[in-house]
Amino acid sequence: MTTTPDIAPSTEADVAAVRDALGLLKDREQVAERLLDSSKKHSFDPDTELDWDAPFEDGKWFWPPELVSLYDTPLWKRMSQEQRLDLARHEAASLASLGIWFEVILMQLLVRHIYDKPLTSNHVRYALTEIADECRHSMMFARLIKKGGAPAYPVSRLHHNLARLLKTVSTTPGSFTATLLGEEILDWMQRLTFPDDRIQPLVRGVTRIHVVEEARHVRYAREELRRQMAKCPRWEAEFTRISSGEAARIFSVSFINPEVYTNVGLDKREAMAQVKASGHRREVMQTGARRLTDFLDEIGVLRGIGRRLWVSSGLLAK
Repeated sequence: MTTTPDIAPSTEADVAAVRDALGLLKDREQVAERLLDSSKKHSFDPDTELDWDAPFEDGKWFWPPELVSLYDTPLWKRMSQEQRLDLARHEAASLASLGIWFEVILMQLLVRHIYDKPLTSNHVRYALTEIADECRHSMMFARLIKKGGAPAYPVSRLHHNLARLLKTVSTTPGSFTATLLGEEILDWMQRLTFPDDRIQPLVRGVTRIHVVEEARHVRYAREELRRQMAKCPRWEAEFTRISSGEAARIFSVSFINPEVYTNVGLDKREAMAQVKASGHRREVMQTGARRLTDFLDEIGVLRGIGRRLWVSSGLLAK
């Protein structure tokens, strides 16, 4: 009787050691075991951890002003402080909406990843733990949007359906590249947000929970992406490069819903043009992506057409 290799129980000792440009990869089961231990010690229930009934504080921001899309543009300089604060509130809702959209996609990709893996392994147990984390994060972001009073801001129908296509045809390394794209840039911004006493306490609490728990998710995705890129066939690596570049382009275009400008009384076309021309905004996005793009470059994702797509997204300097 033959056994299906993808489903048969196995350990990292059963396969040859995997090495890439960053060195020898760690044992997959041991990595997952450490992440499971961390999850036991540092996981949060946002419903009980945060004070959802406390009123918002007058004059405090919902997002650091330096991270607001129009910061330091001519239009920003003409806006009143009240309008700037309101724009930050709407952009926080837009980013939370983007976060929910991305996390729903990531949960689907993770479930697909573990479908053929040994279901009692630490690797699968941690993936299920991460899915539970992402469920809580999505509900937390939705509750923050409603509490803040701004509308939810879905991505465009075009990008919604493009993402449906990308996640359907995504390779396994492509799925983990998309995971990191959705996590690392927002994580960089949130690390600037939660210690900032200019920010609303509830927003600081939400971002603190997300940063602590996402650190594990990033570790899991990076380790698995390294493994996948080192072992996958050439066609799969090339397809991953192209699909991740297209995902980066969709992500950057969807980052802030343009309706936020209309909803705070600004001319949408003028605002979008000034954001596009803003050197400060370009530096913010590239700085937020740099840790990720450096990593992707080292493991061979940023090559050829894929690299050009990343440059066109604005997340990677030429």
